[in-house]
Amino acid sequence: MNDKYQILKQYFGYSDFRDGQETLIDAILKNSDAVGIMPTGAGKSLCFQVPALLMDGITLVISPLISLMKDQVNALTQAGVHAAYLNSSLSAGQYRRALSNACSGMYRIIYVAPERLMTDDFQNFVQQSTISMVTVDEAHCVSQWGQDFRPSYLQIPQFIETLPNRPILSAFTATATAEVRDDIIRMLKLHDPVVVSTGFNRENLYFEVQHPKDKTAALLHILENYTDKSGIVYCSTRKNVEEVCTALCEKGYQATRYHAGLTDAERKKNQEDFLYDQRTVMVATNAFGMGIDKSNVSFVIHYNMPKNIESYYQEAGRGGRDGEPAQCILLYSGQDVITNLYFIGHANENDALDDKTRELVQKKDRERLKSMTNYCQTSECLRTYILNYFGEYSASFCGNCYNCNHNFEKIDITVEARKILSCVKRLGERYGVKMVVDTLRGCKTEKILRLRLNEQPAYGMLSDVKEQRIREMINFLVINGYLSITNDEYPVVRLGANADEVLYEDRQLEMKLIKELEFGSKKPASKGTAGSATAHPKLFDRLSELRTKLAQRQGVPSYVVFSNATLTDMCARLPQTDSELLQVSGVGQTKLQKYGKEFIDVISLYLNTEKSNG
Repeated sequence: MNDKYQILKQYFGYSDFRDGQETLIDAILKNSDAVGIMPTGAGKSLCFQVPALLMDGITLVISPLISLMKDQVNALTQAGVHAAYLNSSLSAGQYRRALSNACSGMYRIIYVAPERLMTDDFQNFVQQSTISMVTVDEAHCVSQWGQDFRPSYLQIPQFIETLPNRPILSAFTATATAEVRDDIIRMLKLHDPVVVSTGFNRENLYFEVQHPKDKTAALLHILENYTDKSGIVYCSTRKNVEEVCTALCEKGYQATRYHAGLTDAERKKNQEDFLYDQRTVMVATNAFGMGIDKSNVSFVIHYNMPKNIESYYQEAGRGGRDGEPAQCILLYSGQDVITNLYFIGHANENDALDDKTRELVQKKDRERLKSMTNYCQTSECLRTYILNYFGEYSASFCGNCYNCNHNFEKIDITVEARKILSCVKRLGERYGVKMVVDTLRGCKTEKILRLRLNEQPAYGMLSDVKEQRIREMINFLVINGYLSITNDEYPVVRLGANADEVLYEDRQLEMKLIKELEFGSKKPASKGTAGSATAHPKLFDRLSELRTKLAQRQGVPSYVVFSNATLTDMCARLPQTDSELLQVSGVGQTKLQKYGKEFIDVISLYLNTEKSNG
């Protein structure tokens, strides 16, 4: 009998689960509802696809976009899984045939648009079928406070109630604040779900914000590093898309475009040209990308600032899905704020909302825009800013963003650290971060005076240090075990296990701290990280050529055959037998049978040539 590890290897080619996957899979297999909050590229799909193949009935995956469904079904079919999608891209005849096949039990996994759930023909299908699980993908769309609310998602609880038996419910999203997560659980009426958030950090993504006078010139300068790489350029308006795409084509780039003003046929053709690597650069509005599982995107450049951090991180996260380094650069100007305020004030996608709710949603949108604008203007670590927005605790220096590489310096903080630790101790380890900071800075707040903390010896010991700087030092001390913060409803700062090393011993502390820069100082363009080296670059190119040929033969994107990460692993392992090829990450039984001999032949020929050349 198959188990989860056999399914993982046989169909998907992996030997181990990533962080969070196994916990969610085990919860589902124990008939528990589940919520997974995992960044783009972290493997959310496996969390419901693996248990779907171990359960007796059908798994319905509710998805908002046609491109997402098609891409997922393509990948499953290549892996040897019978799957289908039901949406408006199918003709009436195709839809009836797919539904007939579904009724006969041909498919284990069926992707369906939320608009189809309550239609008569789909209801007839589900009433006579065993639905073991309903998975809600892009689950943030159910929340009015999410960045991409879809009124059609509100039908999901009603649909569940129409089923003869309540199935397991699972929900997945890449970007959800704590507020949106709670809304997902409430709106979908989940029963005591197992909730897993693997963290939002994508270490392979490099972040940078530029403030160029000429955005097109800045864009062209960036692309000089990516002449043969695949990437996306996001623009806020159709006009910008047209202008940027034209400029890139005139400079010889293989660029194409995508926005709502094009015909369905042209959007489809342009999207497929990009997915199949016929065009290397996609210039698009935010209408493009959700669910596009193209793994070899090396850069995501925002020509204009998005209207919120959620959208920015989701769009930037389309880079580096194969784990390879990818560059995420935002070109900011003050006009971007004005444009986004206009969009917020004239949004019409939520016609189902009453006036009061629409006003609340727009207020929330303006708050998000402010956070996005602050991101573009901060000189702090860009990664930390994003992670803090999503409520994730992290160090204030990541080493892989422009600000860290240019705005930080190593500073001795031994004296300041000793004062902070002394303050926490003298306050009896009874207060939160805010009270510790206010005491150190000598603030005369009502609470400080009422508690007579102004009479403490530690009062005002860091009066010449900015609040943000003290907070950064406290973060550093917590991360390194000199302080700890309780997990109570009202968190309290306490001395950590290593505190005595600073208080009573000669321990010297250094940390990366942001330089005191004037905002607007000129930044040189970063070279970033254009890609990672493989063990055998020539072999990688030959394997890539074979992959392209096989993909064209079957009419699928190259990454559906094998990802760049899988080709890189082949170059490292140099497999020459079936059993050796199965050890490569991303090679399962189905793909071994389909492609194994041809890839082994290319590797063997390369090794023999290298050997004969000495």
